[in-house]
Amino acid sequence: MLKKIGLVLTCLLVVNASFANAADREIDFNFDWKFTLVEDTAVPSTIPLQDSKWRDVRLPHDWSVELDFDQSLEGATGYLPGGVGIYQKHFFSPKNTQDKTTYVLFDGVYNNATFWLNGKLLGENPYGYSPVYFDLSTHLKKDGSQNILTVHVDHSRHGDSRWYTGSGINRNVKLVTVDKLHIPIWGTFVTTPEITQEQAKVDVQIEVKNDTTKKRSFVLSTDIVDGQGRVVATTEDKHRLKSQSQKTYTQTLKVLSPKLWDIQQPNMYKAVSTLVYDDKTVDEYITPFGIRSIEFIPKKGFFLNGKSTLMKGVSLHHDGGLVGAAVPKGVWKRRLEGLQAAGVNAIRTAHNPFSQEFLDLCDEMGILVQNEFFDEFDYAKDKRLNYHDRHTDNLTRGYVEKFQQWGKSDLERTMLRDRNHPSVVQWSIGNEIEWTYVHYRYVTGFWTDPNDATKVDGSFWGAAPKFTPEEMKKRYDESPKGEYILADTAKRINSWVKALDTTRPTTANLILPQVSHVSGYADAVDHVGYSYRNSVIPWGQTHFPDKLITINENPGTWDDWKQVLNHPGVFSQFMWTGIDYIGEYHNKWPEKSGWGDILDLAGFEVQGWNYFKSVFINKPHISLGTLPLEKSGFEVDKLSGLAVAKNNGSYRWRDSNMHWNYKKGEPVLVEVTSNHSIVELFLNGESLGSRSMSESPDRLFRWVVPYNSGILTARAGFEGQEIEAKFETAGNATGFSLTTDKTNLKADAYDVAHLVVQLHDQDGRIVKTQNAHVSFEVQGNVKWLGVDNGASANIQNFQSNHLDTAKGRALAIVQSTKQAGVIKVTAKIKGFEDQTLILSSY
Repeated sequence: MLKKIGLVLTCLLVVNASFANAADREIDFNFDWKFTLVEDTAVPSTIPLQDSKWRDVRLPHDWSVELDFDQSLEGATGYLPGGVGIYQKHFFSPKNTQDKTTYVLFDGVYNNATFWLNGKLLGENPYGYSPVYFDLSTHLKKDGSQNILTVHVDHSRHGDSRWYTGSGINRNVKLVTVDKLHIPIWGTFVTTPEITQEQAKVDVQIEVKNDTTKKRSFVLSTDIVDGQGRVVATTEDKHRLKSQSQKTYTQTLKVLSPKLWDIQQPNMYKAVSTLVYDDKTVDEYITPFGIRSIEFIPKKGFFLNGKSTLMKGVSLHHDGGLVGAAVPKGVWKRRLEGLQAAGVNAIRTAHNPFSQEFLDLCDEMGILVQNEFFDEFDYAKDKRLNYHDRHTDNLTRGYVEKFQQWGKSDLERTMLRDRNHPSVVQWSIGNEIEWTYVHYRYVTGFWTDPNDATKVDGSFWGAAPKFTPEEMKKRYDESPKGEYILADTAKRINSWVKALDTTRPTTANLILPQVSHVSGYADAVDHVGYSYRNSVIPWGQTHFPDKLITINENPGTWDDWKQVLNHPGVFSQFMWTGIDYIGEYHNKWPEKSGWGDILDLAGFEVQGWNYFKSVFINKPHISLGTLPLEKSGFEVDKLSGLAVAKNNGSYRWRDSNMHWNYKKGEPVLVEVTSNHSIVELFLNGESLGSRSMSESPDRLFRWVVPYNSGILTARAGFEGQEIEAKFETAGNATGFSLTTDKTNLKADAYDVAHLVVQLHDQDGRIVKTQNAHVSFEVQGNVKWLGVDNGASANIQNFQSNHLDTAKGRALAIVQSTKQAGVIKVTAKIKGFEDQTLILSSY
């Protein structure tokens, strides 16, 4: 027994030492940068630049979100400016550079970035969402003086997207220093092709690079380490590699009694790959991964670890509200926890790759990911109006200009980074690409005006296809086509994906699926997801029974979710969207954000959080929402007093108020969300009658109630299992609370705390119908990230220390520094008692 304990301790010591060595391989390169904005869009001819008067910044950094909202700017990108920014970092060369290879790795720079070291051009990367790295070795200083890394970022065309992009080095940067015999960045690929309860086969592909001038003989070993730090499998091989060459080796291991990664228990492992040369460990590379199986079957759906699994998904954009595109991990975690609490188990990264940190969180939290690459291929979308491009101004020119040259490289670098994440289960090659190939829409028969490609028969969105596949194919073949054929481009992109990963299927988000099915576009990917085209599902499944068809984007209503429940094989929906995002608000000033159905821009829950929770989670639920009747889309039947929809559009989901404060006698539509079959409503203890789910096409129980103050109660459930929800009329605000989600911060300059101000009345009831101006004072070692109130029309500067509340509440976010100590945050509202929080940084 003592021998066994000693062996275990030895293994743990070896693993811990290994992790320490692997950590030495990468250095956090986010700190001590210089930054300036410049007027001239021309790339400087002399590099490096004099930066003594530039700002000090740390990364990730988004300069757009630091600036003021401006009505003269583009609503598509959130009325925030772009511009041209230059970053420089001074640093000493790693030791013994003659024996080392040194890389710098950028996880994302938006956009049109050019990179130099000590004035020597390293390269460029136009796409703002793809990671990129450069070999610095030949340009590093060897005389002991400092190096200067320069990054020029040209986002002067700030209207180059349909949503807020941010500007600058808005994702993490690392300096990677390795022996000249090493495993390069993204040099491993772990797959688990065979899994049983007894054991899992783990294949590890490991690329080894020999930058020396001599042939090298080495030992390549891999340990599989479980979540408790125990080595559960190990193997090693001896190899020889020619000088100035690289080769991929495969090692196969078996993990006994594997703990699977799934959405309930996201168990993770690490593959620790080690290179030993001349009895010395020269490199160690850690690959986090999960053991899980995925399978997609037409007419049956998606199976995770052999279990049929429905994707209760949302689409997200990459901004995090007040922090813009430079989103701390803790901000994403709070948001993802909010989505999970509402039953969400899947994310679609609309419409571009997200950061590595985001995927790390999805791995840790058990969230499925559809990883999407592009919003455009050969032709541009209109950044202000969607569909095809109808503007010719330089301001809105975007990635299409770079796609032919850079598309393959951007996709490959993204996949090499992301393909070990167990959370990633699908690669989406593109979003609603058909809009940009104008002839597609005429093939449907719903667009008939040759002089106006935007004029459509209004029944299109809810109508089934007009033609059989044969008739559609004939119309497509006879339609005029441009220089590029969508199906050909899609096949090319699909081949790029398959060259790097055959373990996950490819998909695409189809907006005109009836045409895509006959044109070859749908055939170019493994299976297809429809975008707002539920009416085409029966047509598609009937005529293309061997093609897996599901939903990649929709409003997320109960009617949408019924498509998943009613059609075998339709295994997903990705609601537009789970969280408010900045942008896509052309000419709607001051509205600059919106669309979120579960969380608002500040990450606060809206009534949709309750609605989707009642649909997605199989536990008893009841909650209340209210709206003035005149704004609800409903009217009252004069004889019965029941709420009657004015039209079918009345049942489209829209947010409702979470309070009971109106004018006396005002007609109010009360909407109760529940998964019970019958709900009874009470006002001040008096029953207002019951409603049945059978009367609720959208699963909302409705009453029209003349407003009277007091307690509004909804009740449901069998005897002994009753549940209820209450709204109580609040009085005038007499004070406010200041709360935080975290009182202890790690002094690592990354950890964040979310501070929430909420008005209340003299009895402590939350007040949501009054607002006030709140200001914050901060003492201690902490970074102020900014403020927001979640309102889509809030155009107060995010990085201010004061703002007006919305719904009686406001959010502030602070971030730790590397200095430990006590942090004091005080919130002040005129006429109310100050509120103070004490945080600790350690």
